[in-house]
Amino acid sequence: MILKIKTDSGFLPAYESPGAAGMDLRADIAAPITLRAGERALIPTGLSVALPQGCEAQVRARSGLAVKYGIGLVNGTGTIDSDYRGEIKVPLINWGDEDFVIERGDRIAQMIVARYERVEWEVAAALPETERGTGGFGHTGV
Repeated sequence: MILKIKTDSGFLPAYESPGAAGMDLRADIAAPITLRAGERALIPTGLSVALPQGCEAQVRARSGLAVKYGIGLVNGTGTIDSDYRGEIKVPLINWGDEDFVIERGDRIAQMIVARYERVEWEVAAALPETERGTGGFGHTGV
């Protein structure tokens, strides 16, 4: 799939390894930003994309930043809809105990482009049975 992208920063999303599912997004900031413990900030990337209808881009935390520094996304996973043409900004939060400094060009999140389907609902009095049934979290005993 080839997508149109506009960049103000010159930074393009990039797969950092041959098996990577997510493309790293970089901070497009004029000066360093310090995220204090518990603080949130919306970090610009300088990117805008044109996603085809039926596709979304999911913005996710980078696991290395999460484990090493406690840096995550405020909303867990962000969704970029196919009709949005504004700049992609990443809502970061510092869950850690120490300040975290973001520099221009730092890899701050990852983005995955995925197809989706829109559904229509059919109200039913009962649902088809499955082996699992209503078993929830931990239902297998593992």
